[in-house]
Amino acid sequence: MRDRVPTSKDELQQLKRRAARSHGIIGIPSDPDVLGRLPPARRDELVDLLRIKPARTASGVAVVTVMTAPHACPHGVCTFCPGGPRFGTPQSYLGTEPAARRAALHDYDPGEQVVARLRSLRDIGHPTDKVDLIVLGGTFTSLERGYQEWFVKGCLDAMNGDISDSLGTAQTKNETAGVRCIGLTIETKPDCFLGSEVDACLGLGTTRVELGIQSTHDDVLEAVHRGHTDAQSRAAMGRAKAAGLKVGAHMMPGLPGSDCDRDLDSFRTLFEDSDYRPDFLKIYPTLVLPGTALYGLWKSGRYSPLSTEQAVDLVARVKAMVPRWCRIQRVQREIGAPEIQDGPKKGDLRLLARERLRQLGLRCSCVRCREVGFRGIEPRPEALTILRCDYESSRGHEVFLSIEDPGLDVLVAYARLRIDESGATVRELKVFGPMVEIHEAAQDRWQHRGFGRRLMSECERLARHEFNAREVRVTAGVGVRGYYRNLGYDLRAPYMVKGL
Repeated sequence: MRDRVPTSKDELQQLKRRAARSHGIIGIPSDPDVLGRLPPARRDELVDLLRIKPARTASGVAVVTVMTAPHACPHGVCTFCPGGPRFGTPQSYLGTEPAARRAALHDYDPGEQVVARLRSLRDIGHPTDKVDLIVLGGTFTSLERGYQEWFVKGCLDAMNGDISDSLGTAQTKNETAGVRCIGLTIETKPDCFLGSEVDACLGLGTTRVELGIQSTHDDVLEAVHRGHTDAQSRAAMGRAKAAGLKVGAHMMPGLPGSDCDRDLDSFRTLFEDSDYRPDFLKIYPTLVLPGTALYGLWKSGRYSPLSTEQAVDLVARVKAMVPRWCRIQRVQREIGAPEIQDGPKKGDLRLLARERLRQLGLRCSCVRCREVGFRGIEPRPEALTILRCDYESSRGHEVFLSIEDPGLDVLVAYARLRIDESGATVRELKVFGPMVEIHEAAQDRWQHRGFGRRLMSECERLARHEFNAREVRVTAGVGVRGYYRNLGYDLRAPYMVKGL
């Protein structure tokens, strides 16, 4: 390997075998082992070939998931919900999930969790200067405000490599840090996302909120002791969008009191009713897990979950109806099959549903299935064009602008422009493809080619000439503020704002 650069995984494997034999090494060194022993110059040369799990940064960012310490939800415990303080785990988590194990290992210290995750990503060849921080662990907004600030500050301190005296100072430092927080996600329940909670989240630097909707049927929500109603879900969705946040819905088909037809009706409502229309979606078919009230219902014969076959069929039908502006973020929870007492045990439900769609001659049009990092097809640069999709959502008007190769149906970048009584807000700007480090040139990748600037220019043009807005505000992660300053925006916390 010292004399030549392998150009494929097969060639790399042959070189490793040859090196192992010549040096009397038992077994073939793993790619991370090789990567960890390369000098910096050679590492840069070979990192793309040695990188493990390329999907980790295929969407242009390094996802870092952390968990808060175990705490109870204020309304009690849902029928289906595992874990919680009485089990010594975050609410709704068994403690065996990868992020939960990592959190427990570090005693739920936010900084230690971030440092550990960044190290593990680097060890398998991933850049980590653009971090999408995901805070899990239950109903985040129900936690004491001081703990919320301490937790987020701890995460930022770890990225900054320096302990700040306040959250605001940590945010300012992160604007120019080597590892920048380009987005912050929290999860909560609709009844715990009122005006004061929204403002607090914005102050933390939150850019995205995941709402546990689960079902749009009030009788189902009541049957599982969810603690909120369909009306509260709609209101929370509206508050999130009005604040300029990206918003996702967690949905649980197969709950007690529901069936496949009612579940499909919930998804149809989610996409077609303007009170909903989330930006992204997580589909978690109901699982019978130990230690839950649902387990007791199942054990006594009073509940039967969806079968794997039913879940595959339902997810396929949902994928067939999802709009082009929505991203199906995840299908199925990260829970091992041995721990699932009943319900869909397959971890690859998304792939099975995709195959079912293919058999029916259909395709999913969600953002994830079309983005350049996952599509498996390279778009033609000369064919890339800006497409526009308008829709009404939560008493506002949404413009989804995308840069695509329409002929190949490959998505490279998009922006979400919202027009409502607050004015014009860019809720999201995203460029896909393998991550390009902040100060690096694009080379043969899609980031850093001016697509983001092009979309922002179009958002500003539409805001001014079509919607008569006097300014545009952007909900930006603290680590992306510098990018918007270069586009003429100023910080008017929590937004970046530009007069038109």
